[in-house]
Amino acid sequence: MSEVITHNAPEAKQQSLAEAYAEPDNFLEIDVCNPETQGFGGKKYTTFEVKVRTNLPVFELKESSVHRRYSDFEWLRQELEKHSKILVPPLPGKAWKRQLPWVSSDKGLFDPEFIEERRKGLEDFINKVSNHPLARNQKCIHIFLQKQEIDRTYTPGEVRH
Repeated sequence: MSEVITHNAPEAKQQSLAEAYAEPDNFLEIDVCNPETQGFGGKKYTTFEVKVRTNLPVFELKESSVHRRYSDFEWLRQELEKHSKILVPPLPGKAWKRQLPWVSSDKGLFDPEFIEERRKGLEDFINKVSNHPLARNQKCIHIFLQKQEIDRTYTPGEVRH
């Protein structure tokens, strides 16, 4: 006996403008911006503002802004490599050639083009790791993104929410 099964698809509902432009259910936006060179002579360094907007329940703050140096990104990468189960993407390079004594500061680490290239690389890095579902719960990510000072003596593990 052959039976024909028919299935009626539900009617499509027209999406309203409010629904189309509403905030998504879950989002995490991270911008690395506003590079600022600080210090003098051999003690100069560049900081980057790291701005976060999210509605993910795992994050304590829904909006935050912190300033981080390249070495802070290195710390985060090392912590993730030691304590998480993800393959951590590389950071943009250290730029050793730009640090040679005969390279002028306008062509070295403080060249605006180099700073912008590094900013983009750091933004790519932090977005990749923060959007990984296993890394997102790591305490080091939360410290890096939302605490003004990095507590390098923290106890590694996952954030409980």
